[in-house]
Amino acid sequence: MTATHILFLIGGYFLLLLTISYFTGKNDSNADFFKAGKQSPWFLVAFGMVGASLSGVTFISVPGWVESSQFSYMQVVFGYLVGYFVIAYVLMPIYYSLNVTSIYQYLERRFGIVSYKTGAFFFFISRVLGASFRLFLVAMVLQQFVFDAWNVPFEVTVILSILLIWIYTFRGGIKTIVWTDTLQTLFMLTSLGLSIYFINQKLGWNFTEFLASDELKEYSKVFVIDDFFAKNNFIKSFFGGMFITICMTGLDQDMMQKNLTCRSLKDAQKNMVSFSLVLIAVNFIFLLLGALLFIYADRFNIATPLMDGTPKADLLFPEIALNSGLGMVVAVTFMLGLVAAAYSSADSALTSLTTSFCVDFLGIEKKEVANQKILRKKTHIGMSVLLILVIIAFRYILDRNVIDGLLTVATFTYGPLLGLFAFGIFTKYQIKDTYVWVVALTSVLIMMGMANIPPESLGGYEVGYELLPINGLLTFIGLLLIRKKGVVST
Repeated sequence: MTATHILFLIGGYFLLLLTISYFTGKNDSNADFFKAGKQSPWFLVAFGMVGASLSGVTFISVPGWVESSQFSYMQVVFGYLVGYFVIAYVLMPIYYSLNVTSIYQYLERRFGIVSYKTGAFFFFISRVLGASFRLFLVAMVLQQFVFDAWNVPFEVTVILSILLIWIYTFRGGIKTIVWTDTLQTLFMLTSLGLSIYFINQKLGWNFTEFLASDELKEYSKVFVIDDFFAKNNFIKSFFGGMFITICMTGLDQDMMQKNLTCRSLKDAQKNMVSFSLVLIAVNFIFLLLGALLFIYADRFNIATPLMDGTPKADLLFPEIALNSGLGMVVAVTFMLGLVAAAYSSADSALTSLTTSFCVDFLGIEKKEVANQKILRKKTHIGMSVLLILVIIAFRYILDRNVIDGLLTVATFTYGPLLGLFAFGIFTKYQIKDTYVWVVALTSVLIMMGMANIPPESLGGYEVGYELLPINGLLTFIGLLLIRKKGVVST
């Protein structure tokens, strides 16, 4: 598949998204942009959230991670499942009862303005970095397999990617995204299934023979229970995954904004539970694909592609799909799946960043009605520029597997959110709101120090995703220290 073919394919795909945007963005109101008029069918939101949750990181980076970690990522995924039930039955009732636009408005009502701004700030940092991780991955693939052939700089690739997202989201916002995410999830899952089918066919297997093969057994270890010191030990991975989900979905404006477009709390809970069960199965299939890719590469002597002179396992899937002779069907579905997976999370991230900045920092709901729409549109442009700059920076500083990097960043930035919401929900204390930002920042700095302690200094113990709940606990303890003595919420 040539670079020109890929470019025409992406162009056709975006024309389809623009068509959806045209019909869903006709109203061009802030109510539709932020909440979709609270009229989204729950099953549509649930299906679209599969693609938004997995993103291009899962599509490429999870299969690429199999070589070094086998199927141990499923330990994290099992933790996700528990986290989604906590979101559905602990957090969602709070958001719906308060009828919030931004979920961080809860912190203002519970503690005060500084807590509100602190929570919104940490979400903002988290989502900028998370969205940039995801978009960096797709830009990296497009650069390697399309734009390098035309000597187009990486920076231009990034700008074009963000520009396309801005064009189809700037009018309809979350209302558009609920529908485009559904289409994108369909493309991604179709690509996943067809890739597995055709690679198995090339290897002379059917799916059952692949599952029973000795080659798969070399990659399929799920549970790491014999070495507690290991970073991917089951207990650390499971509880890390649970708290990652609670934070990266339940305390994340991006993911919760879709849920808040459902007609009722009951619909939103049905969406969350059904979505979580599907997500378990889909993640496992992605790991099967990863094992299949390395088996295929070994069988046909395909080397892991290099980027800037360094082997990048994240690029193995595109290398095999586009350059190993599997045929046009695999190449076309791979590119559609990749672009769909990447943009299904990136477009909602851009919209949620716009929503959070408008509501949480600019107080758009308190502005004159005549100025609200133009303020939202200017903010949308500003968020696009910010993402461009961060993604370009990643090209020069990122030195690890993308999904590992994404989850590691989450342990720092979501910890204060976890502590703030837990303190608000599970205690009745009031706090000295002025000092909340000091508590949150101190907790993050302590976590960053812990993360950089060499394993040999800890007797071989490798610090992993358990830093997230520890971060939340430290924030919780800090809030206890600044509570107002004898003053409780009613």
